[in-house]
Amino acid sequence: MKKKTNPNKTVAIHWFRQDLRLADNPALYQASQTDKTIAIFIHDEKYPIGVASKLWLHHSLRSLNKSLDDKLNFYIGNPLEIIKKLVKENSITDFYWNRCYDKYSIDRDTQIKQFLQEQKINVKSFNGSLLIEPWECKKDDGTHYKVYTPFYKELIKIRKYRSNIAQPSFNNLEKLNGSSDLDSLKLLEPQHSWQNIIKQWQVSEESASKILEDFLADKVKTYKTARDYMSLNATSALSPYLHFGEISPNQIFNAVQSLDTIGNNEEHFIKELVWRDFSYYQIYYYPELHNKNINQKFDNFEWDNNPTILKKWQQGQTGIPIVDAGMRELWQTGYMHNRVRMIVASFLIKNCLIHWKYGEKWFFDTLFDADFASNNANWQWVAGCGLDAAPYFRIFNPVLQSEKFEAYDYIRKYVPEIAKLPNKFLVKPWEAPENILNDVNITLNKDYPKPIIDLKSSRDKALELHKKIK
Repeated sequence: MKKKTNPNKTVAIHWFRQDLRLADNPALYQASQTDKTIAIFIHDEKYPIGVASKLWLHHSLRSLNKSLDDKLNFYIGNPLEIIKKLVKENSITDFYWNRCYDKYSIDRDTQIKQFLQEQKINVKSFNGSLLIEPWECKKDDGTHYKVYTPFYKELIKIRKYRSNIAQPSFNNLEKLNGSSDLDSLKLLEPQHSWQNIIKQWQVSEESASKILEDFLADKVKTYKTARDYMSLNATSALSPYLHFGEISPNQIFNAVQSLDTIGNNEEHFIKELVWRDFSYYQIYYYPELHNKNINQKFDNFEWDNNPTILKKWQQGQTGIPIVDAGMRELWQTGYMHNRVRMIVASFLIKNCLIHWKYGEKWFFDTLFDADFASNNANWQWVAGCGLDAAPYFRIFNPVLQSEKFEAYDYIRKYVPEIAKLPNKFLVKPWEAPENILNDVNITLNKDYPKPIIDLKSSRDKALELHKKIK
C-alpha cells in the first residue's frame, strides 16, 4: 500500500550502481535536493561480476552505508520488478541514476525509464563515470574513432570543465522497512582466501581520495618511466576505486589540472585515464566486445586452447619467472602490475596460442579492478583484434621485459623458490649452468618447472599463424 504524503512533497530515489561515493556524484546530488531521498542499491544477479569484484563490492557498500548513516536500502533481484514495487509502495516523484554503458545495462535502463515515465515520475540520468559521453566524441564525418591518439586529442579539446560536485546534505534520508541488509546480497565467499587479501586494501571513498592525494604529491613526478618498473610500486593503484566509483575520473582529472606544474609525467597519467574512457567508448559502439573480435579476421585464427597449459598459466607454474610472478601476484593480492598484465596476456595468447577470452575470464574473476569494459578492450588490444590494437607481430619477450624493467625484486617476491639465483639466470633459469643451480640447491622440474613453452619456436609459430589471416 502506498504511503500517504503531502502532494506537494518531492520524494526522490537515487539508484547507486558504479558510483559508490557521496562527493562528485551528480545523480545523488540532484536527489538530495528533494524533500525526501531514498538511496538504493540493487544486486542484479544477471549482471556479470567476478568473484574478487564481489568481495570488493561488499566492502565498498559497507563503507558507503556507513557514510549514509546506515540508510542505504539493499535489494537483490530483477531491478525493474524491484523498482515497480518501490514505486507502488512509495509516493516517488523523482528517480535518478548515473549511466552505465554496456548493452545489458542500457537495455535494462531503457525499460526502467519507460516504466517510470509511464508513472509520470521525473527520471533523469547523468554522467558520473566518464570524462566524456561516448556519443560526444566523434570524427568530423560523424563516425566514431577507431584509433586512440585522435580520440584522446578530441576528448581533451572538446571536454568542458566540470567542477567537483560537493558532497550532498540530505533534507530527509529514509531507510525503508522492506529493504534487506548488506549480508543478504551474499557477495562474500567466507572460505575464500581473498577474505584475508582484501584487508590489504582500504576500500572506501576516503581511502581513494587519500591514495590520489599521495600519488600526486610524489609518484606522479616520475610516472611516465617509473610506472613500467614492477619493483618500484610507481602506479596509482586507483583502478579498483575507479571501477566501483569510490572516486570519479572527473575528480582525478581536476586534481591533476590543479597541480602547480603539469609536465610529461602528469600528461601521461591523464592519457592513461583517458584510455579508460576509450575502453567504455568501445563497449558502447561495439556492444559484443566481450565475446566477439572487433577485427573479424581473428575469427579464423587457429588456436590451440590447451587446457593443461591454461591451468599452468593460471597457477603461475609456466616456468617463465616474470609470467609466474604476475599470476601469483594476482592470486595473492587481487591485483597485477600493468606492465606485467601485458606480458602475461601476450604470453598466453601469442606464445601459448590460447584464445584471449580464456585469459579475460580469469582476470575478470580474480582482479579487484575487473572492469567489464577495460578488461575486454585490453585483452582484445593485446590479442591484436581490438581497436588500435597491438600489431600481431608485437609479441612481448618475457625475458627481455624482465631485464629491461629490472623485475628482479618483483620475481624474488613472488617466485621465492628461485630467489637465490643471480639476476642473469633469475629471469631465465632454464639457461643456468648446472653448477649455478647446484650452488643454490635448485633442481628444475622439481623445485621450479622448466618452461611449458619454448619462447622462440612458439613466437615463430604465432607469426606464421597470424600471416594466414592477414
